[in-house]
Amino acid sequence: MRTVLDRAEWFVWLSARPLEQHRFAHHFLGGPAEAVETALAAYARPDGGYAYALEPDVRGPASQPLAAAAALQVLTEIGRCDAARTARLRAHLPSLTAPDGGLPTLHPGIAGYPSSAVLAVRRDPPGSLMATGVVAGLLHRNGIEDPWLEPATEFCWAVVDRLTRSHPYEVEAALVFLDGVPDRGRAEKAARRLGELVRDQRLLVTDPAREEDFPIGPGYAPGEYHYLTDVLRTPRTLARAWFTEREIAVGLDRLAALQQEDGGWPVNWRLWAPGSAAEWRPVVTLEALRTLRAHGRL
Repeated sequence: MRTVLDRAEWFVWLSARPLEQHRFAHHFLGGPAEAVETALAAYARPDGGYAYALEPDVRGPASQPLAAAAALQVLTEIGRCDAARTARLRAHLPSLTAPDGGLPTLHPGIAGYPSSAVLAVRRDPPGSLMATGVVAGLLHRNGIEDPWLEPATEFCWAVVDRLTRSHPYEVEAALVFLDGVPDRGRAEKAARRLGELVRDQRLLVTDPAREEDFPIGPGYAPGEYHYLTDVLRTPRTLARAWFTEREIAVGLDRLAALQQEDGGWPVNWRLWAPGSAAEWRPVVTLEALRTLRAHGRL
């Protein structure tokens, strides 16, 4: 009988980009981290940034903050996010940064190239926690120092401290920041406030049998619910304290049950372009597998 991993492996070989194929091989087949790095390098720009739909909803050749965040996530997961490997990207970050010290979700260099209509292109966009929280959080997590990081960190703290309304993507980025930032006492206190906001506003589905009781955010696609497993990628995250053990168990059961006949996991947000639709499912599948394994479910 084919296992969950067997079916997922078939799906990856059939459908995934080389980057996700090498990531899968590294995480589940003992493949080399060097191969992941080589595949990631195909998305690097001469200016030190990343592009070429590394983040599948941001397409074209212009370096983008969300692509920088995606690159750091890949390097972190293979244990190769260090000062030397991130030097060119860090030197490029000031050119992407808004006057408020944060990275915008979309840099205006994307104008003229395809991107999801959900991500608005502005001439002078402000900083956003969605990009800045991930980049700053991962640099902190990996012990990397940089002049860019101090004002970016202050930007993240300011946004997190004043949150009264939020949405799931912002929560996920805030959590990456809080899980990585060195001031653990302040991070734990901020995470408790953020968890109360998540529960009060029902931003993450904690009871899959009653999805209709949880609101879908403005601009989100019909049925675009977000679940506690979206923030519980690892048991070590501060978000674990937001949920009961029963809620976590039910959420993991739901995630495992979502594997489809072809071996992959579905995408429930708006798929607006053929390339985006094809590229997201292997990414989501890999994240589902890594989450299940981290919680002892694989």
